[in-house]
Amino acid sequence: MLYEEKVTPEFVRCVDRVAQHLGVDPSHLMAIMWSESRLNPTARNPVGGAVGLIQFMPATAKALGTSSQALLQMSAVEQMVYVERFFRPYAQRCRGFEELYLACFFPVAIGKPDTYILQTSRLSAALIAQQNPGFDLNRDQQITVGEFKQHLRRRFPKPLHPQLFGV
Repeated sequence: MLYEEKVTPEFVRCVDRVAQHLGVDPSHLMAIMWSESRLNPTARNPVGGAVGLIQFMPATAKALGTSSQALLQMSAVEQMVYVERFFRPYAQRCRGFEELYLACFFPVAIGKPDTYILQTSRLSAALIAQQNPGFDLNRDQQITVGEFKQHLRRRFPKPLHPQLFGV
């Protein structure tokens, strides 16, 4: 499993169990958590208030039956209950790492074509691009699914690509 040398054996077993429940590759879960928090359950993002292993937004934490503050008090193993709850509605629709990560980043875009622009009726494409400038590769104030995928391939070292992207 990717990044297992960076965590405890108990956490590795927990990730493996959650991945099995969700029907996803445990290395994919680990890569998402590594990218989002460096596997640190107390990680915080000052922009938007995201916290924890997968950078739960406050509203997401509440919808999952907890709070940002409570998540920050949990160990990595304890947070995995909420990681599983978060991914449960999306996992069966995700065909690989990119879509699983998209579930974490912008779930509405799962299954959409590469030209699909990340936005909602409440969140403009420009705001999403402003808050996530690394994903707006052509600097046009919008992020497409294709740009998201390209960014992921740049974010992870080439030696990991076969495990993550199948290439």
